[in-house]
Amino acid sequence: MRGSPILPAVSGLAALLVLAACGAGGGAGVGADPQPGDGPLTVTNCGAEVTFDRPPERVVLLSSAAVPFLHELGVLDRVVARAGQYPAEYYDEPTLAEVDEIPLLTDKTDTAGHLQISREVVIAQRPDVVLGGVDNLDRQTLASAGIALLEEPAMCDAGLPAVSFDDVYAQMQFYGTVFDRTDEAARAVVDLRERVDAVAATTDGAAGTRTAAVLYPTVGGGVTYAYGTGSMAHPQLEAAGLTNVFGDVEDRVFEVTREELIGRNPDVLVLLYGDGDPQLVEDAVTSLPGASGMTAVREGNILVQLFNFTEPPTPLSVVGLERIVERFGTGTTP
Repeated sequence: MRGSPILPAVSGLAALLVLAACGAGGGAGVGADPQPGDGPLTVTNCGAEVTFDRPPERVVLLSSAAVPFLHELGVLDRVVARAGQYPAEYYDEPTLAEVDEIPLLTDKTDTAGHLQISREVVIAQRPDVVLGGVDNLDRQTLASAGIALLEEPAMCDAGLPAVSFDDVYAQMQFYGTVFDRTDEAARAVVDLRERVDAVAATTDGAAGTRTAAVLYPTVGGGVTYAYGTGSMAHPQLEAAGLTNVFGDVEDRVFEVTREELIGRNPDVLVLLYGDGDPQLVEDAVTSLPGASGMTAVREGNILVQLFNFTEPPTPLSVVGLERIVERFGTGTTP
């Protein structure tokens, strides 16, 4: 499963550049505007060129991250199989109904939360494209079977120091191009922008009055991860009118000691997790020695939410922002 907190990030705007779209009979050349559906389309994903002769008709999902994009574009019915975990909490009723109709190959993961699935099982589905990579099914492995791979930009190996909601919009436009749904993508981007702007209007002028940290705790003891400016957590907090106490760290995600966390004393905590009991996730932080010294713990200002409500940048990141503001209000002190 690609919900690990320690995977690197890359800017969607840089990683999703469309390179070329060449139609039969002397179509556009390299660098021209793409004409989806008119002929072969070449895009760049994680630094690799990926060419489609036609919009994909058979899709296999190895990650839940693409679901909200495909739903908005009206192409979720092209998914012939899925693997991994798809928590119902992520989806509204129409999306959940679509997801439930897709056959589940496996939800088996290892102790680190990584999806366990064989190459043969995926290839047997005869997909045009696989969305989301796993360790034993990389781009080269799938390409040898004539199958394209597209990964969410935040999960690419390369990275830039910061992301923003523009990466959500860029990825929607990217999928709109790949699936020949550019009009639907444009409408979806307008809706997402309006929702983010609506939140920003309520938090305008609030930044700096309350601090926050976004963490990925290890249940049962172990490492606590924190998110810096290279993560989607940072623009989420900014849009909510909250100041990231780890805003001086350019990394996407990093290990943080108990002493460092307590010393930064966030007013608000957002705790991310992949699956399991959310109460255990909260306990993993509140039970740390000295945790009661943090304002967030002392005052009960804690939100536990599933990982995709923050990362990678998808429409669920907008939902996550709305949930943060609903839970804590604006960044101003109540």
